[in-house]
Amino acid sequence: MAHPLSAAKRAIVASLLLAAPLSAATPVEQARWSAHAAATTITRDDWGIAHVHGHSDADAVFGMAYAQAEDDFNRVETNYINAMGRLAETQGESAIWQDLRMKLFVTPGALKADYARSPSWLQALMIAWADGLNAYLARHPDVKPRVIAHFEPWMALSFSEGSIGGDIERVSLSKLEAFYGQHEVALADDETPGRFIEPRGSNGIAIAPGNTRDGHALLLINPHTSFFFRSELQMTSDAGLNAYGAVTWGQFFIYQGFNQNAGWMHTTSGVDSVDEFAETTVRKGGRLFYRHAGKDVALVVESIAIPYRAPDGTMASRSFRVYRTLHGPIVRAENGRWISVALMNTPVAALEQSFLRTKASDFAGFLKVAALQANSSNNTLFADTRGEVALLMPQFVPRRADRFDYTRPVDGSDAAADWQGLTPLAALPTLSNPTSGWLANSNDAPWSAAGPGSLNKSAFPRYMDTAGANPRSLHYTRVLSGVKDFTPETLMAAAYDSYLPAFARLVPGLVAAWERAPAGDAMKVRLADQVASLKAWDYRWSAASQPTALAVFWGEAMWARVGKDADDDRIKVYDYIADRTSDAQKLAALAEASDRLAADFGTWRTPWGEINRFQRLTGDLVQPFDDSKPSLAVPFTSAQWGSLASFGAKRWPGTKRYYGTLGNSFVAVVEFGPQVRAFAVTAGGESGHPASPHFNDQALRYASGDLRPVYFYPEDLKGHTERRYRPGD
Repeated sequence: MAHPLSAAKRAIVASLLLAAPLSAATPVEQARWSAHAAATTITRDDWGIAHVHGHSDADAVFGMAYAQAEDDFNRVETNYINAMGRLAETQGESAIWQDLRMKLFVTPGALKADYARSPSWLQALMIAWADGLNAYLARHPDVKPRVIAHFEPWMALSFSEGSIGGDIERVSLSKLEAFYGQHEVALADDETPGRFIEPRGSNGIAIAPGNTRDGHALLLINPHTSFFFRSELQMTSDAGLNAYGAVTWGQFFIYQGFNQNAGWMHTTSGVDSVDEFAETTVRKGGRLFYRHAGKDVALVVESIAIPYRAPDGTMASRSFRVYRTLHGPIVRAENGRWISVALMNTPVAALEQSFLRTKASDFAGFLKVAALQANSSNNTLFADTRGEVALLMPQFVPRRADRFDYTRPVDGSDAAADWQGLTPLAALPTLSNPTSGWLANSNDAPWSAAGPGSLNKSAFPRYMDTAGANPRSLHYTRVLSGVKDFTPETLMAAAYDSYLPAFARLVPGLVAAWERAPAGDAMKVRLADQVASLKAWDYRWSAASQPTALAVFWGEAMWARVGKDADDDRIKVYDYIADRTSDAQKLAALAEASDRLAADFGTWRTPWGEINRFQRLTGDLVQPFDDSKPSLAVPFTSAQWGSLASFGAKRWPGTKRYYGTLGNSFVAVVEFGPQVRAFAVTAGGESGHPASPHFNDQALRYASGDLRPVYFYPEDLKGHTERRYRPGD
């Protein structure tokens, strides 16, 4: 089918696109750019969100890559600098270990070979993706890449799955450095056992038509990631593509979103799909071997060079001799044994699955794409216009002997501990159309995902879940059970329900500890007003709530006291606080919380909204915060306490207030009726440029949970369009 744009107009578009210096572009590239630009339009709505339309899927990919680069090229490039292990080329020697970790699994040679084996349709999309970014750089010579001056199609395979933290990040950088750097390294803060760490995960809820007022399935999309980690956009084509949602910067597929028929929401899974093996190594005749199945097998030895930027700005390089077994690369040592790690490394299938699921029109089609089995880390909530709702676990789940404890390194010399292929889809914990009429996941086990109609834990191996329940499990069960008249608006209200289940469990124990203290006890007298405030509290957050602030500070003080003990005993911190702490510990932590509030804010009676703030001052990847600069009160709390709406905030250098950097980052509610109806909000705004009106234009809506209508259909954009153009105009 010929594209309706005339030859004359195509020539004009081409001349506009090629107006910038193109010394790095070949004539073939320039011709492709011109063809894509002529077949692509970008419509910016009044929130700055790009609605990209292409004649082909490749045209749409070209346009969406170009649009993302317009909004925040720095984040696009940074994601690929990270993904290809090239961070030290811009950040210097301190980033060597992060690069080494990546290059243990991802190398240009392997990715180029994978690209050559890719199906032609996928190659076309990868070429269009690289073309979109390169065309943007050619058109904007003022934009200076830090490392990647020219994108190659194969690079798309280095970042083929859009999770906030990929499987590779399970490898400890501190322990990797200790092993290959051959010196002692202190654990990083986020590796310290028992440390309070904001959950990085998500909430997903699917409501069946029978539980809705209007008989249409509903889907809540609520990723909890670092702020500004994803772009919001729509990509459509004349080839049937029509997907809207959140796109991890630089990728060419909608990671969490919906099309005209179906929607999908990913949450970080507790399925065990990354395993460590304790290898028995021996040296014979000057060579290294490891024991496996009663035999000595030669370790694979390779050299990896890591370029890095020296302090004087010149480039230097450091080389490492690295080792591999049949299980995977050696990443650390423990108790005198070398530890290898096994994880999914199938970039072609992962990229295929990531893109193809955006075109699935029903559950059967979604399952067909899932058969690629290249999703290792995400549960998926699904809903469609046919009224089907479902929860899928990751499809990449190695089949193993359940008698081994894979949450710890297993004996690599025992062949019985090896992976035995992948678990067939039919044997995975998949739940569709439950009798309860609802499904939910909050990075917890699937065994409570549908209330009484949930799956039976005993029917599956232990490694199908390592997460268990969390306070949000209790929360979603509370707000979803028994409700038969959901609408998009009431589902939004449920997503921002203010109840805090963790404190509903823990605070009564604190109150009881105070009541057990002897009359006249100094601590009892000192804390009488604080306990009275907490005792009268309804366990709900709000910006005006003083008990919320007191409870959060108390919970953090308790976590600091007993988090490591709980970790050592392998029980959840909530359980440890409730069941194993003394009255004296509970009261001492409350005194500490009161003192902190008084020292920082003048009184322990400080409203939560005075402390918990949203602030966006610059487009920097690492945000600065300043108590003297404008900020907004955020009423919801950390997900640690069971808040479904999550705001991961803390004090920063030089601040007393808490400023959030992760949690609710994109929130959407979708109704799958004859016409899709959706509402959404993004943290801050769509643009990464402080001078843009869309840098922070959604901040107030974000902080108040006031989702805006999504302009999904062309008619929705009427009266809401700021600009319509072709890439390069």
